[in-house]
Amino acid sequence: MSKVMVFQQVSLDGYFIDANGDMSWAHRQDPEWNAFVAENAKGDAVLLFGRITYEQMAGFWPSSTAIEHFPTVAKGMNSLPKVVFSRTLDKASWNNTTLVKDRMAAEVRKLKEEAGKDLVLMGSGSIVSQLTQEGLIDEFQLVVNPIILGKGKSMFAGVKRKVSVKRTKTRTFGNGNVLVCYEPMA
Repeated sequence: MSKVMVFQQVSLDGYFIDANGDMSWAHRQDPEWNAFVAENAKGDAVLLFGRITYEQMAGFWPSSTAIEHFPTVAKGMNSLPKVVFSRTLDKASWNNTTLVKDRMAAEVRKLKEEAGKDLVLMGSGSIVSQLTQEGLIDEFQLVVNPIILGKGKSMFAGVKRKVSVKRTKTRTFGNGNVLVCYEPMA
């Protein structure tokens, strides 16, 4: 069975976007961090997105700027299979993308059974919240950025029950980012 993993950058105070919906604060470059991101992009997974994150990613990764400045990551992002969950999109035109308009939790359960690849949810805070509430997340990979935003949006807004987790891994980067991995406890 495939795993559903969340890969999300968050501020020290726990927000994945600031009060204006921006997350440019999460792009702190350094060679070690860039190598980590490029290595992750070479993985073999199915990427999961909500509409807003999908539109941001689809608007950037196929661009000549992304291909020129981040060739390894752009190649991975553009070639990996993707699923976008949206009730409002009419079509998903980014290469290798499937649009799912309803029954998100049922579709994720089906993908976990059939995909043969892990499912990586990037961004998409409302989707993270819904799948956490459904008990469908197998691993949270959070990159804590050394910044305090004061206001913003939590990816766990809407979770109505406590979810206990155990830390499985940490890694500190030279740019101050800290990767912390957690798995839900049974």
